[in-house]
Amino acid sequence: MVCYLCGMLKTTLLKATEAAAAIMKEYFDKSFTISNKEGMNNLVTEVDHKSEEAIIRIIKEDYPDHFILSEEAGELAKDSTYKWIIDPIDGTVNYANGIPICCVSIAVEIDAVMELGAVYNPFIGELFFAQRGYGATLNDKIIRVSDKKNVLESCLVTGFPYTYLDTPNGPLQIFEKFIRKGVPVRRLGSAAIDLCWVAAGRFDGFYEHKLSAWDSAAGFLIVEEAGGKVTDFKGEHYSPYQPHIIATNGKIHDEVVRIVNGGEI
Repeated sequence: MVCYLCGMLKTTLLKATEAAAAIMKEYFDKSFTISNKEGMNNLVTEVDHKSEEAIIRIIKEDYPDHFILSEEAGELAKDSTYKWIIDPIDGTVNYANGIPICCVSIAVEIDAVMELGAVYNPFIGELFFAQRGYGATLNDKIIRVSDKKNVLESCLVTGFPYTYLDTPNGPLQIFEKFIRKGVPVRRLGSAAIDLCWVAAGRFDGFYEHKLSAWDSAAGFLIVEEAGGKVTDFKGEHYSPYQPHIIATNGKIHDEVVRIVNGGEI
């Protein structure tokens, strides 16, 4: 029964993802209004809202009774076991500056379990998709995480919060620890893409201190379905409703957890 429902949900999910991506492409590198949310350079654009409106309209047409959680609209609450988690543009700062590293990210949670996720960057033509128990794909081709076995040989990716966290083992301290040992750490500006590129084996690991559910809901499922491992900073069960994330190929996971918690490389 669930698989049958997932097939129907997938159709709506991909339709919404493609509609939002078309809006992103239409306005890319053109003039549009930009405003600021909490924190320096925490931007929202006119296109974020247009993308979000298209996604929500498509979901409501097919599933008017489903719960929706979206970055700009917030909670559109319904008494439902189905929840759609939406980031209409992940990587808004990149988008606003004409940098084509940004995407649409949509996930579907059923009975508090993430079951479907799609992440689409229309500028480089990459559509990542996962259904729980069925693996992860990039443009319909199966993807797998990398085989790197230790951090010193790995290529990592991270992000920094708009409101800096001045805490022990904060973002800059951990970043410095890696780069002082010569470990390459990239910063793309889109957590959803970071996660998908871990799933595709381009990166071996990703960590970030402060994400929201819409940043990671689709991407973390894609990593898991590609054979990777995703936890919180303690190495425990990952929930997108808490801020910390470590996602790796699984082989370097314990090492990354130890380093993020103050251990040496």
